Amino acid sequence: MTFVLDPAAKAAGYRLEVHDSLGSTSTQAMELARAGETGPCWVVAREQTGGRGRRGKGWGWIEGNHAASLLWPVPAGLAPDRVATLGFVAGLAVERALRRACGPGPDRRTPDFRLKWPNDVLLDGAKLVGILLEMETLPERGAFVTIGIGINVTGAPEGLPYAATSLAQAGCAVDAPGLFRLLSGAWVEVARLWDEGRGFSRIRGAWLGLAAGLDGPVAVQTGERRLSGTFETIDEAGRLVVRLAGGTRVPVSAGEVHFGAAASAA
Repeated sequence: MTFVLDPAAKAAGYRLEVHDSLGSTSTQAMELARAGETGPCWVVAREQTGGRGRRGKGWGWIEGNHAASLLWPVPAGLAPDRVATLGFVAGLAVERALRRACGPGPDRRTPDFRLKWPNDVLLDGAKLVGILLEMETLPERGAFVTIGIGINVTGAPEGLPYAATSLAQAGCAVDAPGLFRLLSGAWVEVARLWDEGRGFSRIRGAWLGLAAGLDGPVAVQTGERRLSGTFETIDEAGRLVVRLAGGTRVPVSAGEVHFGAAASAA
């Protein structure tokens, strides 16, 4: 099966570039912008040899997994904090695509896909998807953001400091091209709801309905600072709000997050 865009994505003006092998789909997407590509444009690779995660961590590759990045032109005047909320758009779009790809199984059980702040998707509590946003301003071209999406379709890397899983392990019979087509269509739907940040309240509500660890214990490590409390919500800027034992509410913009039992051990 080949990689193709969903008809809704084609109709909305999205383009697609497919490669047999790339170091990083996000790097290639930004190179396209530097060469004159205006976006929005998806870059997909059948093999990704140099994928990266948040805070410079590598993203291991297993044959048959999903590696794609969207090059998205940032509208003039759109504040950086609004651009950052595209991570929630991506999470919701991925969840929709996964739900449509997997649906209820033979036992009529719907897979338990959950969104972990800020940019992961979990399946039964284990990491399934990593999402990475990177923004760059090009001289006389304006700002572009790349939204990289790695999905464990056929397998999950081993030796990680957290639980990881794959769609194959969960019994979901879908391949990367089929999943990408669903994702490109779901992205258009959710991006329209987001409406360049104006509709973030709707995105926020939908995201919270799928949030992992909500109302439970959370620990956030940011540099030398460690916060422990309850994951209360995300605010209108997309920040995680931690309620401390004394009732103080602390908004967090970034950090290493642990929920549930892992929060106590962190």
